[in-house]
Amino acid sequence: MSNTLESNDVIKIPMSRLALGMFVTAIDNANGTLSITNPGQIKTQESINKLLKNGIKSVWVDVERSADSCGLKKTSAEVELQKGNPLARKAKPSRDSKQAQVKVILNEAKSLVRKVLSETYGGKAIEVAPFEEIADKMIESVMDDADAMKCISALRTKDAYLLEHSVNVAFLLVTFGKHLGLDKDLLKQMAVGGILHDIGKIKVDNEILHKPGKLTPQEFEHMKLHQVYAVDIMAQTQGLSQVSKDVCLMHHEKLDGRGYPKGLKGDEIPLHGRMSCIVDIFDALTATRCYKEAMSPAAAFKILISLTPFHLDQALVYEFIRCVGIYPVGSVVQLSDERIGIVWEAKNRDALHPVVKCFYSLKHKRYTEVTMVDLRKSEVNIERGVSPGTLDVDPTPFY
Repeated sequence: MSNTLESNDVIKIPMSRLALGMFVTAIDNANGTLSITNPGQIKTQESINKLLKNGIKSVWVDVERSADSCGLKKTSAEVELQKGNPLARKAKPSRDSKQAQVKVILNEAKSLVRKVLSETYGGKAIEVAPFEEIADKMIESVMDDADAMKCISALRTKDAYLLEHSVNVAFLLVTFGKHLGLDKDLLKQMAVGGILHDIGKIKVDNEILHKPGKLTPQEFEHMKLHQVYAVDIMAQTQGLSQVSKDVCLMHHEKLDGRGYPKGLKGDEIPLHGRMSCIVDIFDALTATRCYKEAMSPAAAFKILISLTPFHLDQALVYEFIRCVGIYPVGSVVQLSDERIGIVWEAKNRDALHPVVKCFYSLKHKRYTEVTMVDLRKSEVNIERGVSPGTLDVDPTPFY
């Protein structure tokens, strides 16, 4: 095999550019170009690391058989521009490009939370302006394409729970608030509060905060102190709105008055406070932690409903379920033909007929060619929502 292999469909790329989803057909090593016995898409970072370890300098990649998300394929707008079509410049950004923008926003938000946690631990007061800038970007992204934001926020890292949870709560509050018709200024204040809602945990004992198991009653009482610590931190934060403070300080309150830190009851908890209780619990249930696997959204919804009407506002819980959807974008589902996929698109669709990005077959116990299945045009249907932790499947490369 020689360099004549390179064509429009198969190209040679250096290892530095190899990414998840690329379909590798051959490799280059010290002995020249070699075909590989099992050509296929790169599914994990471990596969890339293994090639690097074996001294591979470059690989041959089939562009057409690579995943859309790997960055090799031209968008339809780029193709039209190449043809000289000036109208192509007005084409809407692709889903991939929107998700890339969302990743930047979420990574920026996580970096900001990490920085503020460190500074707060050292006694420095919080500056509100950077959080307001991130909140504006979140709102703009949700208004533009909430599905792109949902897909990227579904990606989880067990060891980064505090960062991701804070950002996801903010995003969910914006999405929920938009669904309820709240104005942008209120959404912005809620988003800032969401990002900061767990700031008090920086002063909780690390052994308790990261304990891989159920807390003892004494440990739980210590954990609850994060809200007491938050009261002091909020008091020292200049320029923070009352709505933002409420989101931070009310997400553990209960309608029956048995919550904390103040034991607020009924109408003492405003709308945005009640919303923060719902989204905080939902995001915690659907996240993988050091002591538990992530729950499917459907299972989390059942728990939310069970907490009404004494803990959570029943009408708001049902509105939240309508907002997120029984099978939210970004969640993993099993179809009736035993394929596993990610709910990819749900805008302007009923809850049971989204577009699903399928990548694995339970029936044959293997990864399959990535296929977009429009359930409005298919005979298959969603069998159930699943948690990736219950399967020997990693959906991460397919987001």
